[in-house]
Amino acid sequence: MSDSCGAPVQGGTIEASTTETVLQGKVLADGTPVGGAYVRLLDSTGEFTAEVVSSPEGDFRFFAAPGSWTVRALHRTGNGQAAVSAEGPGIHAVEIAVA
Repeated sequence: MSDSCGAPVQGGTIEASTTETVLQGKVLADGTPVGGAYVRLLDSTGEFTAEVVSSPEGDFRFFAAPGSWTVRALHRTGNGQAAVSAEGPGIHAVEIAVA
């Protein structure tokens, strides 16, 4: 099932193949999951690449190429971002605190 922008439903668990690079994590405010945040993936030059909406549990996921990324969360309660170095395949955990 997809939302209206074509992004896959966020949350749940996946198993990444040996060739996939996955950036996966949670959006949190004071340690509490934040649902409904717009989570953006920016490449190493700061260019917008993709966007998803965090699940009610604050989960988000991007399939990306290996490299350096910035993941930014925008929510009515605040904004936050995290830098991610995903040098190879696998699931790379990301936690973003919004304030």
